[in-house]
Amino acid sequence: MELLRHAYTNRTGRDGAVVVKSYRGPDAARRRSREETVLRALNGLLPVPAIIGADESALSMEFLGGEHGQDLLRRGWAAQVLQACGHTLRRIHAIDVTTVFGHEPTPPGTVLVHGDYGPNNLLLDPDTLAVTAVLDWEWAHLGDPLEDLAWCEWIIRSYHVEHIDALDGFFTVYGSRPAWPLRHRQMVAQARALVNFTERWEHVDADRVQSRRRQLAATEAWTE
Repeated sequence: MELLRHAYTNRTGRDGAVVVKSYRGPDAARRRSREETVLRALNGLLPVPAIIGADESALSMEFLGGEHGQDLLRRGWAAQVLQACGHTLRRIHAIDVTTVFGHEPTPPGTVLVHGDYGPNNLLLDPDTLAVTAVLDWEWAHLGDPLEDLAWCEWIIRSYHVEHIDALDGFFTVYGSRPAWPLRHRQMVAQARALVNFTERWEHVDADRVQSRRRQLAATEAWTE
């Protein structure tokens, strides 16, 4: 089986037309269950891989073609990739949440939150730059759209700082740009949650924990 790049938490490999994702780290079983629930609900509504099989620790999914969003950023397509991010996130947040989780009516403003949204979890057609897949739904939940907006910005500020200006297109296409204090507070909260997740990982190495702590400190120091 060919191991796929850009899998930072779990072990993801491809065998022909099938992708197998084996979940690792804290709450692995819960995250696997959540991703299965969301992918089954979103099939036909968004470009997501269909579930082929499932067991207690892994999901088998169809392979979807496309180039990874972060690779396209590095190749100079930042404006187009982030506009595609904004368009697709608007579609995600417009999904009827009862379709996914079957909940009773939720408070106004509550949406389906991806939970790790950004070019890091999008595949795009390299010719048209249309999104061909939204991946990694294990953190999905009901919540505030600010969570996904802030995390996409965090990904750019943390790993692609040279493309910060392209965030203008992301927010414009999405249709909303919350005030900086709100975005910054949310980025700090989610960076802190990432530190906590890493610290809970029984077999994680100390260098990774320190790296996450440095990211949190850098996030806290950001100005718009």
